[in-house]
Amino acid sequence: MGDQVARADEFEKKAEKKLSGWGIFGSKFEDAADLFDKAANSYKLAKSWDKAGATYVKLANCHLKLDSKHEAAQAYVDAAHCYKKTSTSEAISCLVQAVEMFCDIGRISMAARYNKEIAELYESEANIEKSIEFYEKAADFFQGEEVTTSANQCKQKVAQFAAQLEQYPKAIEIYEEIARHSLSNNLLKYGVKGHLLNAGICHLCKGDVVAITNALEKYQDLASAIDEEDITKFTDVVKEFDSMTQLDSWKTTLLLRVKEKLKAKELEEDDLT
Repeated sequence: MGDQVARADEFEKKAEKKLSGWGIFGSKFEDAADLFDKAANSYKLAKSWDKAGATYVKLANCHLKLDSKHEAAQAYVDAAHCYKKTSTSEAISCLVQAVEMFCDIGRISMAARYNKEIAELYESEANIEKSIEFYEKAADFFQGEEVTTSANQCKQKVAQFAAQLEQYPKAIEIYEEIARHSLSNNLLKYGVKGHLLNAGICHLCKGDVVAITNALEKYQDLASAIDEEDITKFTDVVKEFDSMTQLDSWKTTLLLRVKEKLKAKELEEDDLT
């Protein structure tokens, strides 16, 4: 690894020398770009991720001087993938630059892909608000490029996080929209019931019994347990449903919220009697 770092350092020095020396404008940056690329690869082989990331940024700047935005954007992506090993914030910063450039040159599908990656990085840092922002951007771009499956994946993430933040109407709207659009697609229509179930659980969290009864008759037992304000019945129904279809952590969290609301209401009524 030490040998790779030494090689990388040497390539980087030569690149810097090219940039500071005289020469034909274009060829100077082309030569430096070639050397920065070699330096970055050697840093990667040495697992010197910060140095590799910084060198890819220098490579991106050379490509920008040559008005090669696609190559510059790709260099920022390479930089981000190195920084992901050491600094999420640096990785996000590089991907944001890449997205801007891909948008400038009309590579919207690439911009969508990296907006999704930014969202995932924010998600890994538990920054849900920023994650929602970039999943929404990715969904819009994927939708515009008619990449429906990827658009739906991003929308589902937005709905999931919106519900976690108790933004239930937003979550419901997204789940119902995905369900509606999936009905006409043979590959996606099998997921419709799952999307409507998620919308229904969000309705339960809102306490909107009428809406869930209308929207999802299959899960009417859940709605009636709420309507009767019967905590025992609600718990039994959830257990029965869980035994047939394993509840994921998201559904479990939201259903526990509903249960807590019922408990609070029971205590309130007990205090009044």
